Amino acid sequence: MLWQCPTDAVAALVLAHGAGAGMRHKSMQAIADAFERRGIATLRFDFPYMIAGRNRVDSPDVATQAIAEAYAAAAERTTLPIWLGGHSFGGRMATHAIVDRAVPAAGLILCSFPLHMPGKPDTKRAQHLKSIAKPMLFLSGTRDDLATPTLLEPLVQSLPNAQLHWLDTADHGYRVLKRSRTRTDSVFDEMAEVARAFVDSQKGAQKGTDLFSSENKSVPLLR
Repeated sequence: MLWQCPTDAVAALVLAHGAGAGMRHKSMQAIADAFERRGIATLRFDFPYMIAGRNRVDSPDVATQAIAEAYAAAAERTTLPIWLGGHSFGGRMATHAIVDRAVPAAGLILCSFPLHMPGKPDTKRAQHLKSIAKPMLFLSGTRDDLATPTLLEPLVQSLPNAQLHWLDTADHGYRVLKRSRTRTDSVFDEMAEVARAFVDSQKGAQKGTDLFSSENKSVPLLR
């Protein structure tokens, strides 16, 4: 496991990797570094299939157990609020860990959530999300071919306490179009900036309402 915690951390994130690369992939490192600069600690780990050198991802049961164990490991390291999330497959399995294993995370930060397979738009993978009342932040690239905007936007709007931020010109793997990108910072700094603002907003909301109540209404999309 890899633990990065700045001295001014306000929260921690269990950051699960995607299907094709492990916790040491350059994108995972870049996310962790950017979050650290914004005061969010991260704990990275490898799923069992990655440790074993297999190409096929673990079953949801095995993957969610790994996430639950990573959450417990984070809880041993800090008393900060601990969020779950990750890139693509890792983020999707984090949502199942909330539903299937009742991992008591503060919320979810989902990077490039894989709503569907490329070229096969549907929302079957997201049917369980409606049962999650905890705060959810979706960070999705405007060129992500695994998250069709016309499906992802209404999905997020329908969730109890969720926000969506479109990452300027990014694809599923965070590659950007430098010539047409309007932001001057990196996509990873963009992600960290939005994540920190979301985490801070939820701390403020807790003072006046129960974030985990199914009566909470959807938060407008971040653009």
